Amino acid sequence: MRQAYEEYFHTVYGFLLGLTGGNHDLSEELTQETFYRAIKNASKFKGECKMSTWLCQIAKYTFYQHLDKKRRHGEVPLEEMLETGIDTQLEKDFINNEGKLAIYKEIQKLQSPMKDVFLFRLTGDLSFREIGNIFGKTENWARVTYYRAKQILGKELEEHER
Repeated sequence: MRQAYEEYFHTVYGFLLGLTGGNHDLSEELTQETFYRAIKNASKFKGECKMSTWLCQIAKYTFYQHLDKKRRHGEVPLEEMLETGIDTQLEKDFINNEGKLAIYKEIQKLQSPMKDVFLFRLTGDLSFREIGNIFGKTENWARVTYYRAKQILGKELEEHER
């Protein structure tokens, strides 16, 4: 695990830095917690995915638990909870360290509620129905809003690659 820590620390830390909206202290704390959990659950790693993917999944759930804890204590408004994400393929690109800064910069440019719907869908693994309920809207509204956010991000990222 020491080798994994040295090899993947920056990947996990960078992933968490994006999730925390650039909060270096929190990202470092969550990175340490992620590796602690990885050590405790090392026997569960079967090698079916890359080590970096496994660690980023642990980091993501560690971040969610942190948000849940803060939300339960009334420290974080719902609108500020999540600041990350992209579509499934783009998330894989991030884990592979391809274009991660460009992706996060473009996400931060999205306007609410489009940004929030997109982030809830990607990072919260929420259904469109659940997202609609959060905003007091319909499932279809959440689908359309997500689709529009995805289209905007796709266009912006295409322009960035040129």
